[in-house]
Amino acid sequence: MSQLTYGIAAFPSKKIQDIANSYRMRYDPSYSKIPPHITLKESFTADQQTIDRLSKDLSKIAKETEPFDIEIKKVSSFSPITHTIYLKIEPNDTLSKLNEQMNAEGFPGEQEFKFVPHITISQDLSEDEHSDVYGTLKISSFDLKDTIDRFQLLYQLDDGSWTVYETYKLGE
Repeated sequence: MSQLTYGIAAFPSKKIQDIANSYRMRYDPSYSKIPPHITLKESFTADQQTIDRLSKDLSKIAKETEPFDIEIKKVSSFSPITHTIYLKIEPNDTLSKLNEQMNAEGFPGEQEFKFVPHITISQDLSEDEHSDVYGTLKISSFDLKDTIDRFQLLYQLDDGSWTVYETYKLGE
């Protein structure tokens, strides 16, 4: 049975995607592969049988989770681990709970890094480029608010881009 690569993410509003994309166009080589998003579960491989079971679990999680608000006030960086710059989502219990549920026993894949809710705006830059861009952006302040009312199970195509497999509306 063939395995595909999947991930679970929430997409913010068009307004926040447009702001993120204004940076991503310049600073993120993966810009064209996936829209700005909040990763709820890192990528994992699974067969169709696993995804069918997973889809039921995700429907249940979505039904038990009410839509929630997020807030973004600044950028941050994962340096020195990676040269990734991101819009930092303020601590959020609902996002943390979703991540925990999606990494619980029975879910495929391992969580490699501590969960930090964020929207990537720059990655794979050289150290100097990263320092310059981060130095400029970290003095900017943002006052972005959004409501998350759904999340998506995505799968990766052969060209490396991601497409939605299924959408789960919160509270329904």
